[in-house]
Amino acid sequence: MIQAAFLVAPRRVEFRTVPSPIPGPGEVAVRVRAALTDGTDLKAFRRGHPKMPMPTRFGHEFSGDVAAVGPGVANFVVGDAIMAVHSAPCGRCHWCRAEQENLCATIMETKILGAYAEQILLSRPIVERNTFSKPASLSYEAAAFLEPLACVVHGVSLLAPREGDLAVVIGAGGFGLLHVILLRALGVRVAVIGRGAARLEMARALGAEWGREVTLDRRTLSEARALVEEITDGRGADRVIECTGQVDGWLAGLALVRRGGTVSLFGGPPPRSTVPIDTSRLHYDQISVVSPFHFRPRDVRRAYELLAGGGVDVTPLISGRSELHELARVFERLEHGEGVKFAVLP
Repeated sequence: MIQAAFLVAPRRVEFRTVPSPIPGPGEVAVRVRAALTDGTDLKAFRRGHPKMPMPTRFGHEFSGDVAAVGPGVANFVVGDAIMAVHSAPCGRCHWCRAEQENLCATIMETKILGAYAEQILLSRPIVERNTFSKPASLSYEAAAFLEPLACVVHGVSLLAPREGDLAVVIGAGGFGLLHVILLRALGVRVAVIGRGAARLEMARALGAEWGREVTLDRRTLSEARALVEEITDGRGADRVIECTGQVDGWLAGLALVRRGGTVSLFGGPPPRSTVPIDTSRLHYDQISVVSPFHFRPRDVRRAYELLAGGGVDVTPLISGRSELHELARVFERLEHGEGVKFAVLP
């Protein structure tokens, strides 16, 4: 038997004793050594989530040790330290054949949740395509960044920045700061607009040229635009990455990019949101817009290479560590603006 956290109602977490997972053919049971908090789990904690009917196990950024393997598993044995993501494409649908595996017809329905627990069960597709051996030199906490970093790798691949470009990141949360880390590793100049003095200071420590606190709304876009023009000779940013998931952030992204530049709408606003767009600006200034979602196996592998090879250092984003029974308190701290990501250590 194992302990697992269940979200039973908004702001209410229960810990239940459940049977240890028994892997079937091609499956692997993992003893979770580190699970990270993230924005989706925080939203679910606050108000629930349409894709996570309560009561539900939750948490999906993790690493750990193999606790048991099912028949047919050849690449891993009990005791192996591994890192994985929580989904894998089917490899057969239209989108998979079009090499858009992030849009796979079944990927959202077959994803796994439950990293806030002593063990989690990995399905055969995840084991076969999106699970890797963790190098001894990489901590379990850093290895748990595989999933969020894969999302950022996918987004940056669509953004296609060039070395020396100026990229403006809107939002200084976990994903915004992961963008700073990856873009700086690629030789891209970065500036950050967001809220929270501590997070903006972290952005600067991670290599951003500046981090400015601006409460974005339609009245303050001119202030944000002036800040960007200040370091671009009036042109605007070559690339803009919107990480807040707010309509005003989307509007800011389109306002801050230069003629011929590209905007990445990384953050997703609530369902049925609408954004008024200046079509003349979009057309005559030849603005490119990309809207990255999730990740492909190639993005997971690239994220693994960056983490395992030391190409990026994600450890500054870990704001603290807690035991499993402290999970609700961790989310309360995040809700009050404390920290960026916490490592939960079952």
